[in-house]
Amino acid sequence: MTNDKEILLSVRNLDVCFGKRRNRFKAVNNVSFDVYKGETFGLVGESGSGKTTIGRAIIRINPTAAGEVIFKGEKINGKISRELDRRVTRQIQMIFQDPMASLNERAKVDYIVSEGLYSGDKLPEAERKQKVEKALAEVGLLPEFASRFPHEFSGGQRQRIGVARALIMQPEFIIADEPISALDVSIRAQVLNLLSELQKERGLTYLFISHDLSVMRFICDRIAVIHKGVLVELADTEKLFEHPLHPYTRALLSAIPLPDPAREKNKKLLVYDPAQHDYSVDQPKWVEIEEGHMVWGNEKELNQYREILKA
Repeated sequence: MTNDKEILLSVRNLDVCFGKRRNRFKAVNNVSFDVYKGETFGLVGESGSGKTTIGRAIIRINPTAAGEVIFKGEKINGKISRELDRRVTRQIQMIFQDPMASLNERAKVDYIVSEGLYSGDKLPEAERKQKVEKALAEVGLLPEFASRFPHEFSGGQRQRIGVARALIMQPEFIIADEPISALDVSIRAQVLNLLSELQKERGLTYLFISHDLSVMRFICDRIAVIHKGVLVELADTEKLFEHPLHPYTRALLSAIPLPDPAREKNKKLLVYDPAQHDYSVDQPKWVEIEEGHMVWGNEKELNQYREILKA
């Protein structure tokens, strides 16, 4: 594949395991993908598929068992220098799923938003407060909110505080882990529009993690589909919706609710059965089936996918 876009983040053959040797569980299995500078890259799958585990591995919360995470040409997983660790902490930030659980209930917003600044060179108090006010203003919150506690805010406001906490570090890359799933429907569009506006203003790059494909279609440039720790398909957003190849992707797309009641009543819901794959002899691989469109399958399945694309 020839692509002139700049790769900001590259994940290569990533494994993440939990537990000790006898009870070792591989949560992420041989995952590879690139994220281009300035894009919103989506990672979608059902609960427990490994989406959040990948995000936490990139930001160095979860240790990796194998593979590489390369950010701006430098390997950032495993043992790295203190200087690189500090740089990564500033340049990569994460917005967590539950705004109530991810904010320190005993701390005021002023400290929560500026906490990351304490890990570097000490700032003068006036400059620190100025940065907090600016970060809050960018997400549509008033400066006086800095003196309040998280429980005094609504869910949407708490998530905005989480966004401000990420923005104050001046990051290049933000991992948004289901940032709207815990919010009311009326607030979700506000947060999505906020993230989109900030991306345009600052040239941010997002890894957007979600199980909601309708939301992903709205915000993502490309989408990767993950099932039980394995990437099964990756393509431009519209290409994935128009020409899904892997049976799991097709099953996910069939589950999206339709706004037309008549179509919703008559649509065919597909059920994915992993037993349909026979990998006993012909082993699967991660292949570019057409330009920019990756899929997981063995040679027999790949030939079937090629026939689908021709048709």
